[in-house]
Amino acid sequence: MNREILRLAIPSIITNITVPLLGMVDVAIIGHIANARGIAAIALGTMIFNLIYWNFGFLRAGTSGLTAQAYGANDRDEYLNVLTQGLFIAGSVALVLLLLQHPIGLLCKRWIRSSADTIDMALTYFYIRIWAAPANLGLYVLKGWFIGMQNAKTPMWIAIALNIVNILCSLVFVFVFHAGIQGIAWGTVIAQYSGLVAAIIIWFLQYGNLWKHIRWRKSIHWSKMVRFFKVNLDIFLRSLCLIAVFTFIPYISADMGDEILAANTLLLQLFTLFSYIMDGFAYAGESLVGRFVGAGDEPSLRLCIRRLLYWGVALSTLFTVVYGLFGRQLLGIFTNDKHVVDCAIQYILWAVLVPFTGFAAFLYDGIYIGATASQGMRNVMFVATAAFFILYALLQPRLANHGLWLAFIIFLAIRGLLMFVWEKKYIINPIQHINPQGGEALA
Repeated sequence: MNREILRLAIPSIITNITVPLLGMVDVAIIGHIANARGIAAIALGTMIFNLIYWNFGFLRAGTSGLTAQAYGANDRDEYLNVLTQGLFIAGSVALVLLLLQHPIGLLCKRWIRSSADTIDMALTYFYIRIWAAPANLGLYVLKGWFIGMQNAKTPMWIAIALNIVNILCSLVFVFVFHAGIQGIAWGTVIAQYSGLVAAIIIWFLQYGNLWKHIRWRKSIHWSKMVRFFKVNLDIFLRSLCLIAVFTFIPYISADMGDEILAANTLLLQLFTLFSYIMDGFAYAGESLVGRFVGAGDEPSLRLCIRRLLYWGVALSTLFTVVYGLFGRQLLGIFTNDKHVVDCAIQYILWAVLVPFTGFAAFLYDGIYIGATASQGMRNVMFVATAAFFILYALLQPRLANHGLWLAFIIFLAIRGLLMFVWEKKYIINPIQHINPQGGEALA
C-alpha cells in the first residue's frame, strides 16, 4: 500500500511544484524588461486568472474521484462517460468565459485598485491569455481522468513539457520579437495548447483502444450527467469557501499595514510549500480511495486511509521541525528585506503549527473526493469557514495579526477533525452498500 501511495504521490508532488512556474516565469521575464509597473501588471493578470480558474478546480477533482470509482468497478462505459462529460462541461465553461471576457475585464477594471496604466497593461495580458481557457480547463479534466485511472506520471510529464514550452516561447517573443507583455501572454497561451495537444496524443497512445467505445451523445445526456453535476456543485461551493478565506487574508492584512501584509505573504509561502507536498498525497488518496470504493474493497480502503494518515503525521513532523529550526533562513529566501523578515518572525509560531493542524484537512480532501463524498466535504467547509470569520471577528480586535492567524489555524484544524469524525458516516458505511460489479458509487 505504501508503494502504491508513493507511486501516485511523488509524480503529483512534482506536478504541483510546476504549477506556479507559469506565473513565476512571466514575472521573472517582465522583471528584466520592464519597471515595477510591468511586474505589477503581470501579478494582477495572474491574480485574475487564479480567481477564475480556482472556481473550476472541480473539473479536475470531480473527474478524478468518479473515474477512480469506475476504474475500481471495472466499469469501462462509466469512466469513458466521466471523461466525455468533463470535456463537454470544460468546453462549455471555456466558451462562456470567452464570450464574457470583456464584461469580466470591465468588472476587474472597476474592482482592482491600482494606477490606470497598470490596470491597462494587466487587461492587455488578460485579453490575450483568456484564449487559453479551453486548453486550461480541458487539461483539468484530462489530468483528473489520468489520476483516476491510477496514472499520475502522465500529468507530471505534461506539466513539465508545458512549462518548458512556456519558458521558450516567452523568451523568444520578448527578447527576439520584442513583444513585451503581449509576448509573455502569447507564450502562456501557446504553452497551454501545447500541453493539451500532448495530453490528447498521450491519451491515444495509452488508451486509444477505448476510442471506439465512446458514446458522446449518450454520455452527455442530462440523465447521465446528474451525478456529475451534483458532485461537482458540492466541490464548487467548497472552492468558493476556500477562495473567501484565502482572499480575505491578504485583503485584511493590507488594512494592518504594508509590513504586516508582506510578513503574512511570506508566511503563507511556507503554508503553500507544505500544501504542494500534502496535495500530492491527497491526489494519491483520490486515486486509490476511488478505486477501492468502486471495487467495494473495504479492507483496502481502511488500510489506504490509515497509511495516508501515517504519511501525513511523518511529513508534518518533518516540516514542523524544519520550520521551527530554520524559519528565518527560509523566509530569507523570499526576501532580503531584514525588516520584513523580522516582522514575519514575530508570527513564525503560526507557520510552525500549520503542518500538524493542516495535514488531515489536505489528506481527507483527497479521501472524500475519491469516495465522491462531496456533500460531507462541502458541509465541513461550510462549518470551518463560518468558524474562521466568527473567530476572526472575536479575536482580531484583541490580538491583531495573531488573531487572524489563530482563526486560520483553527479553520484548518476544524476541517481535518470533522472529516475524521465523519469518516465512518461518509466513507466507510456507504461502501457496504456498493455492488462491486455494478459500480454503484457514493452520493
